[in-house]
Amino acid sequence: MFLKTVFTCLAFLVAGTCLGIEPERSVIQILTYRQSPDWSAPWRFDVVQRAGGSGFVIRGKRIMTNAHVVSWARQIIVRKYQDAKPYAAKVEFVAHDCDLAILTVEDESFFDGLPALGFGDLPKVRSTVITYGYPAGGEEISYTRGVVSRIELSPYSHIGNRRLLTVQTDAAINPGNSGGPVVQDDRVVGVAFQGIKSLEGAGFFIPPQVIQRFLKDIEDKHYDGLPLAGAGIASLQNPAYRALLKLPDNNLGARVDRIRSKTHTKNVLRADDVILKIGEFAVASDATILFQSNRVFCAMGFQLGQSGDSVPVQLWRDGKLQDVTVTLEAAVDDQCEGNQFDVEPRYFVFGGLVFTQLSLDYLRDSGREGSEATAGELNYELFFRNREEPELAREEPVVLSSVLTDAVNANFITRGRVLVDRINGIRIEKVADVIRAFASSTNTHDMIEFGGRGSFETLDHAEAVRANTKILKTYGITQDRHL
Repeated sequence: MFLKTVFTCLAFLVAGTCLGIEPERSVIQILTYRQSPDWSAPWRFDVVQRAGGSGFVIRGKRIMTNAHVVSWARQIIVRKYQDAKPYAAKVEFVAHDCDLAILTVEDESFFDGLPALGFGDLPKVRSTVITYGYPAGGEEISYTRGVVSRIELSPYSHIGNRRLLTVQTDAAINPGNSGGPVVQDDRVVGVAFQGIKSLEGAGFFIPPQVIQRFLKDIEDKHYDGLPLAGAGIASLQNPAYRALLKLPDNNLGARVDRIRSKTHTKNVLRADDVILKIGEFAVASDATILFQSNRVFCAMGFQLGQSGDSVPVQLWRDGKLQDVTVTLEAAVDDQCEGNQFDVEPRYFVFGGLVFTQLSLDYLRDSGREGSEATAGELNYELFFRNREEPELAREEPVVLSSVLTDAVNANFITRGRVLVDRINGIRIEKVADVIRAFASSTNTHDMIEFGGRGSFETLDHAEAVRANTKILKTYGITQDRHL
């Protein structure tokens, strides 16, 4: 009996933990001192702020936590369970698209006596889990027991424009709990990461499928990113339309609504294709699949692999069954549509004109400045142009963010928060084009044309060049550009 117990324990140690070990010993308190940029004045940063979070030890003397716990970090301090000594940590890998990160500690003695926690399977609905962490308002570890209430694809608030597999529980997940382990039978079955203010008694955690995909991705010491299908998929339940497409009356099949223009998928799928099967998963007419007894949106069928993997897809096209292969790709062309982290905004200042990239962060930080017309134009350019008019979409739309007042631009009517269309006849696709358009000018005056309304402004080129250094000094800007 003794030997059997020893062998059982050894088996769990190989997997990453041993039953009977108290998980709280391996739960880590994380303190972050962060400083994020002001996207409307992109040379400037906000004040340093302190934030708290949680993490836990995994194999390889590493700490897993949420990406949002360590984003924009200037310094990261970690503390062990019931140990007041602070240790310096740093980010080894971060995945903002799925809100996960791996930390290392400079002093490896930090991990002495800390067993690595192993991972379990996706918990079943109605089963019980325990959330460990250091929620705000206390220095001691907190334990919250709850029941798994729902499993589905939900938006990840950190990145803002990704829907991934999420587990909902009635265990409270408060600020500071983020990054802590959710445990069932002494195995980690999730990472606590967000709550919803409008829902009482509800918390959410990242399930094993997302965690293991992330860990597999970084095995080559590089994070490629979350793979996407490159297509929008919509339900197909209208019986008249299904009859028009000559589909069998079997409640299967969802319609390809659109194709992302900058993916290989456009060479494989077509708009109005009907997807019947993704890998092993049959696609229902409401665009869902059955995943481990949970009905979830069919995009899940593309989210289990790595960028570069191939997924077989069965579809209905022109009244016939067809089998194709979709190559998964990590999407990067929509980064500005979501929240961005750890990369400073690109900008260029010339003649007091501040040009920067259009992004969700910029729209948030610039507030309600500008007219309703320009606000609608910027929203369309950022969120809808590449879907409705992909041939006109820009690689990185640029805005005139503001005008730093000086004699050289005193007569400007346009003062900022407007899309830049052309400068000196050059179509502006990204911030680097702005620099090129001014640098290559041979005219006495520079013409800046703005999108939508046909408006424009002009600068005396020579005067703008002479005034630039003085303007930068006046407004405390150390460099005229960041790319």
